[in-house]
Formats: sequence, structure tokens, C-alpha cells
Amino acid sequence: MSISSSMNAGVSGLTANSNKLATIADNISNSQTFGYKRAGTDFASMAVSENVGSYVAGGVATKMIRNIEGKGALIGSENATDIAISGRGMLPVTGIASVQAGDPNLPLMLTSTGSFQSDKNGVMRTPSGLVLLGWPANLDGKVPEPPRDTASALRPVTVNRGAVAAEPTSLITLRANLPASATNPGADLAAIYPMTVEYFDTLGASQTLAFNFTPVSDGATPPLPVPNQWTLEITDNKSATVQGTYAITFSKVDGLGGSIETVVPGAGSAPYDADTGVLTLPLDGGQDIAVGIGAEGAKVPQYLSQLSSVFSPVGILKNGSSAGNFTGLSIDENGFLSANYSTGFSRVIYQIPVADVPNMNGLRALDNQAFAISASSGSVYFWDAGAGPTGSVLGFSREQSTTDVAQELTQLIQTQRAYSSNAKIIQTVDEMLQETTNLKR
Repeated sequence: MSISSSMNAGVSGLTANSNKLATIADNISNSQTFGYKRAGTDFASMAVSENVGSYVAGGVATKMIRNIEGKGALIGSENATDIAISGRGMLPVTGIASVQAGDPNLPLMLTSTGSFQSDKNGVMRTPSGLVLLGWPANLDGKVPEPPRDTASALRPVTVNRGAVAAEPTSLITLRANLPASATNPGADLAAIYPMTVEYFDTLGASQTLAFNFTPVSDGATPPLPVPNQWTLEITDNKSATVQGTYAITFSKVDGLGGSIETVVPGAGSAPYDADTGVLTLPLDGGQDIAVGIGAEGAKVPQYLSQLSSVFSPVGILKNGSSAGNFTGLSIDENGFLSANYSTGFSRVIYQIPVADVPNMNGLRALDNQAFAISASSGSVYFWDAGAGPTGSVLGFSREQSTTDVAQELTQLIQTQRAYSSNAKIIQTVDEMLQETTNLKR
């Protein structure tokens, strides 16, 4: 009967608006929850087969939806490991209980933001128990290429705050001008133009390399300097061994005057790359140092020169650092998490990838603003931050809730009115049925 169907429609309306009220309540209560994704209720009409001359009310059905793909406003913070994503994607996390239990198959969860700090065991986690996952780097700070379609290579990010570390020197660039007059007739062939460079060995100890430049003699009696030609001898003072000798000829061609023309390594010397201008010194202890002196001919870069001026060691660029204590963490836009040390150097310890799924709104909501992969979301893929469709990673940042309180309050009033109207339908049907009952008396 139409009266009965009206009653059913009114009941379904009450249920539907109750469901919407529940999502509104959740949204308003989480308006200050970082990373919260607004929930909504989608209404859909229900149709019942109609007979000629009569209408049967079908009522309304609801489905809960959550706009996980929506982004809240990003705000700054004072914690370097408050992390958010400036675009599409999620951070991979897991539960602290699984980590503490030593579960070899950590459950993968995703979250859009988190305030991560190390606990007593050094595990980076949020106060609610979400543990940050990342790909661990090797001791040299490089991250091996991981599988992208599985979380099997991800590990809980763990930091040793009591660590002491050093950065061995791996690169030195010599910038100097050698005096052209030193290779002219009458110049002092015994003159040595030295450059001493400090480097740090694999244990963080300070060592020195001696770079000695001397004009080349023609071997005659009396000896005369060979124009534009020099000998470079490199000695490692740590082992008191000569790493190599190099015959360097400078150009006098117009437009190239004073630049390196050729570099010829002596017997047993470390190799020299004419295209990059780098010679590689294999020092004791397995340490290799690339020394940039300049490329041959018109190639770049050019570091050494020979011009009509005095000997001028104009600059030395190098990396490396002595042993230092851990001072904190930092994360860059590419997701590389680095440990910083008191001597001024940083070392990458993890790479935090950005996870993406085909249907972000199909993820299954969990506690603590976390989400799980579902059949509706599709399979996960891990990108380098800022690559593909994903956004970059931001430290010192949190993502705010996507709830608009003003909008929710407006919908709250509308829902209240709709609920009252559906209740009125039930009341009216009840009165009509009462009238029908009274007709039989």
C-alpha cells in the first residue's frame, strides 16, 4: 500500500539523516586533527515498481564516502621531522606494536602527515603509534634501488642519537695560478711552488696532501726552463708516499692562453681523466680521492692556470669532516632523511618514498588518520618524492584537517530539518492509519 510505503520511506529518511549526522559529528570533532580526511554521506533514491494509477515510495539509501584525495592546508612547525606532502601521495607507516613484537611482515599503512620523533629505542614514531617506514641507505649515504611495487624493502626508520661519525674526504679541487715568468729563461729552476691540503681519512683523522709544482728543465748545460711546462708531484704525508707525478703543459694559443693543454701522468702515477680534469688518488686504507686540476684543451672545467702573475693559490674546495656527534635530523624535498653532526656534515640514512594508489578514495580508513590498501584502492606503488604524480616531502610541516566547520554547521542545520521532516511523515502516516482504524468502529 502507498500508506505503508510512505511509512517505510520516512523510516529510511530517518536512518539516512542519522547516518549523515554521524559523519557531520565526526568531521566537526576532528576539525583540529592533523591529517584528518573529511567524511561525507551520499544519498541515493530507491525505486519500487509502480502500478498504473498508484505510486509506491521507495525511500532513500546512503553510502559513506571519504575524500582521502583532498588536501588540507599545510602549516609550519618547529620539528624537523614533522612531515607532510605538498601534493598527491601518502607516507608509508606501520604500527608500533608490530615493530615491538618483531613482526617480519609489518602491516603497511598510509598517512598524509605525521609528527615523528624518536622513542627510547630510536624508532621514529608519532605519539599515536604510527612508525615511519623508509628505505635504509648504505654507510656511504647511497640508497640501493628498491622494488617499487611492494613494501618488502621498507624498514622502520631508526636513529642512533648517540652516534659519532666522520666523513672521509673524497673530492678536492685545486684552484691556483702558476707564474708564467717561472718558465722563462733565467728563472730559478730550483723554485718549488707548494700547496698543502688537509684531508680526512676513513677514521676521521686529519691528514695532508702536498702538491708541489716545479718548472721543467730542458736538461742542457746550463739547464734552461721549458716554456709553459711544469711538473706536479703529489705526496701523501700520512704514508710519506708519492701518489704520482704529472707533466703539465699550458697553452699559449690565442684565446686559450694559460689554460691546460696536456697532462701526462708519470710511471706508476694515479690516472688522469682528460675530459673531466680529475685525477684519482688511491690512498691507503681503501680511500680514493678525486682531485680536480682541470681538463685538457678547450674543455671545461679549468682550475689551474699559468698567467703572467705571481703564484696564487686562489682556493681549495673539498668535502670531508672529522668525527662529530649527532645533532639532529633533516629531510629534504626528495624524501632523503639525513643525520646531522656537530662538525657540519650530514649523511643520508633513509629515503622516505611517497606511496600512491590508482583510487586514493578507495583506501580503507583506520584509526589515527591512517589508511590501508583495499580492493577498491588498487595496488600501491612507491615513488621518489616529487616524481611521477606525487608531491614533494616537506619537513617542519603538518597537514591540517580537511573539515570546513562553517560548512559542517550549515549541513547540520539542514540535516536536523530533514530529520524532523521525515519524523513528520511517520507521524502523519500514523494519524492516517488511526483514522482508517476509526472508520471500522
